[in-house]
Amino acid sequence: MLMNMKELLAVANKNGFAVPAFNISDYNMFNGIMEISEEMNAPVIIAIHPDELSHTKPEMVKGIIERIHKSPVPAVVHLDHGSTFEQIMLAIRTGFTSVMIDASHMPLDENIAICKKVVEAAHAVGVSVEGELGTIGNVDSAEGGADSIIYTDVANAVQMINETNIDCLAIAIGTSHGLYPANMKPKLNIERLDELKEALPEIPMVLHGGSGNEDSEIRKSVEHGVGKINISSDIKVAYYNKMREVLQNPKLREPNQIQPPCLEAMKVVARQKIELFKADGKAALY
Repeated sequence: MLMNMKELLAVANKNGFAVPAFNISDYNMFNGIMEISEEMNAPVIIAIHPDELSHTKPEMVKGIIERIHKSPVPAVVHLDHGSTFEQIMLAIRTGFTSVMIDASHMPLDENIAICKKVVEAAHAVGVSVEGELGTIGNVDSAEGGADSIIYTDVANAVQMINETNIDCLAIAIGTSHGLYPANMKPKLNIERLDELKEALPEIPMVLHGGSGNEDSEIRKSVEHGVGKINISSDIKVAYYNKMREVLQNPKLREPNQIQPPCLEAMKVVARQKIELFKADGKAALY
């Protein structure tokens, strides 16, 4: 069941759960995420970063869309962290139902200007738009993000929503991209989340950098109104760590021998996230 982000997150926002946005890097990972989502009757967002899209190639998205059309669970194909208008247009032409334009590193007026431009193009063809305000930290250069966290300003968020008409907002409340080192203990600013939800109750809030945070903090963020949480590092670590283990056997060379155990390891993590976000069983609401 293919949907756009606005349709998908409206239900999550109303019913107090968050939809996981799993970043996938190949069709095998995508299919595993769809299988666990169907098993748990959970809505899902298939997130693909421009770097991942350059690896998989846009043609793979056609197969992703076809698979989703045959699925009983609602799903979105979402461009994660698009940084240019050209990347956005490629995603729309390819068939993505949702795009993110990340201009959070720009001054507010420039961020608003490019978000408005993207919204005008995307909404014309039924594609939803995510923007970002404030800066998500970075503990892993492969994942993007800023060197330091700047919390999302409430007044700026209200202005951005009013002037751009974006469908959901990625907020900065204390997360960082990548996996945290052992000596780093992230803490979410739930007070700021409450202030944002009070000012913008109908706008789904998005949490990036969701890998590695304490479950109790993530659970609290969902209880306080986060409607979408991005997960990339956690599922990829599970998938590729298992692959490294499997490949210790030099006799294995067929993908259908190597990849299934890796998928199962990834699905264990995905299942835990779906339950943590209270998304299990929620496909019945659509």
